Amino acid sequence: MAANDGLWTISDVAAYLRVPTETLYRWRKVKYGPPAARVGRHLRYEPETVRSWVREQAAA
Repeated sequence: MAANDGLWTISDVAAYLRVPTETLYRWRKVKYGPPAARVGRHLRYEPETVRSWVREQAAA
């Protein structure tokens, strides 16, 4: 997925969740979805945080 920095891009997360990148941007606007950090102009995700968010959704 991502480069050696250990963080995922929005494209990486979209591929992992099998949703369009536009969905992630929409979720972010309504404060839903896995949390992301802004690095300059870019969003970056911690892989384990994304996986944890998916587990929480499955348990709900």
